[in-house]
Amino acid sequence: MSERSERTGRGAAMRLLLDPGTAAGRREPILDPRRWRPRHRFALLIGLGVALAAGLFEAIQHTPQSSAAEGLRAFLAAGFAVGLVGFALTLRGVTVPGFLVGALFVTAGILSWAYTDTPVVVWVLLLAEGALFLVWTFPWLRNLAGLQKLGTAWLGLAYWLLGTLGALLVWHPTVAVQRLTYAGLFTLAAVAVVVATRKSGKDLSIGITAAFLCAIALLFLVGSGNAFDDFHAVPGNAWGLHMEYRFWGGPGLLYHPNSMALLVVLIAVRIGADATFERWQRYAALGVVTVVLPLVNSRTGVLYLGAVAALHAFVVWRRGALTRARITEAALPLVLVVVITLASGGYDFLTAQRYDNGGDITSGRTATWAQVWREFTADDVAQKLFGDAKYARAYVIRTDSTLIPGIDRPKLTTDNALVGSLRRGGALGVLAFLLGLALLLWHAVRGAPRHGGGRRAPPLWFTLAALGSLVTIPTADWLLGGTGGTLWIYLLAGEAFLLVGAASDGSESARTLATAKT
Repeated sequence: MSERSERTGRGAAMRLLLDPGTAAGRREPILDPRRWRPRHRFALLIGLGVALAAGLFEAIQHTPQSSAAEGLRAFLAAGFAVGLVGFALTLRGVTVPGFLVGALFVTAGILSWAYTDTPVVVWVLLLAEGALFLVWTFPWLRNLAGLQKLGTAWLGLAYWLLGTLGALLVWHPTVAVQRLTYAGLFTLAAVAVVVATRKSGKDLSIGITAAFLCAIALLFLVGSGNAFDDFHAVPGNAWGLHMEYRFWGGPGLLYHPNSMALLVVLIAVRIGADATFERWQRYAALGVVTVVLPLVNSRTGVLYLGAVAALHAFVVWRRGALTRARITEAALPLVLVVVITLASGGYDFLTAQRYDNGGDITSGRTATWAQVWREFTADDVAQKLFGDAKYARAYVIRTDSTLIPGIDRPKLTTDNALVGSLRRGGALGVLAFLLGLALLLWHAVRGAPRHGGGRRAPPLWFTLAALGSLVTIPTADWLLGGTGGTLWIYLLAGEAFLLVGAASDGSESARTLATAKT
């Protein structure tokens, strides 16, 4: 290869990385979703090789009596992992900016769980993310305009700014600086998504979804030795206590099961509810969530999937005559929710106490909320208005939990988006959360104004994901974003495309809950 060709290749690679407008170029997926080609055969051979290597690696670590079974389980888990990567490579609409955004957010989430006691690892990634988004979003002030029109911006950014002001008012300068840093990073991320969407006219959520698929694949590959076992690798701290029955990943690369459940639900919604994908791809997305959810044993994940499935059935019913095909389309997700629930343990799964001791340090959401309320009522006026200022991330350390020798009490999230907005942003944070939620739901149901009049209806997947997320508010902080805020960045990408993407120019709208007719 000539020196000039090398320079051209390096220049093209740098443009793909640093210019979000490169997403505008129309590119076919690496693996054609419609036709079997030689590269599919090549990818299959590589995948089989990786799966065999994982199986052999696991087999040689066990006795002759158990090596065959352990090796086979590892082979199947690794095969599932490489299948997920292959699936991602067949998706039309994946862009480099979208994939990078999704990969950065989900990787930050994984590292924050895998290296809980080594935060510098996460901060290195966050600073690299910030540097990339600084390049994407220049000129910054001009591109910042219009961000307030997104409900997701209010949900995931307002409390950082309010919390910064609150920390300054009670003179906690270290907390204020840390919160301002977080606010800057996540504001840059939001602006980066808007800028990339506006410049390219493309929907970044497809690339984000592909990144989620690859993240799940990596966790299954690293955790192939325990993915299909009865007991799993867990963190060596309070978060791992009594959690061996849930799949986390593998040694050195762990992710909370609830967060993993969220990823596969988002994958199922984005691909399964979009008729532009091939039929087999939509079924495959449902297959992924059916395999993973029982392994991670997440009630919040099943609840979210169930809400989306019920909404989807309602949309199908509103569209007109219920033919056999439509009935199947409506019923299949609901049936899978039942199958997943039964595979997860049925009634016991839905009602069981996760921990033997009601005062266990990582259990008892209501006790956590009660402590948040006690501290809120004891705070001064500034913190009541702008949020608790003791810690930058406003986590909760339960004082009534059982103290286990040698294990520190964990830094708990509120596991409730509304309570979390109060903890992080005070009374004004709650108002900002409610405003952002209302704006997001308005866009999810009614769409966005078109240039030249009328409204553009939102795509079905976005409506389902946004409305379905309401059921997660009582048990998860997912809508608030933050480090590893996968639901937040996913919804933000969908909302940004609805408001500023190419399809807002008056092109034909997708049929949705808001436009379907009885």
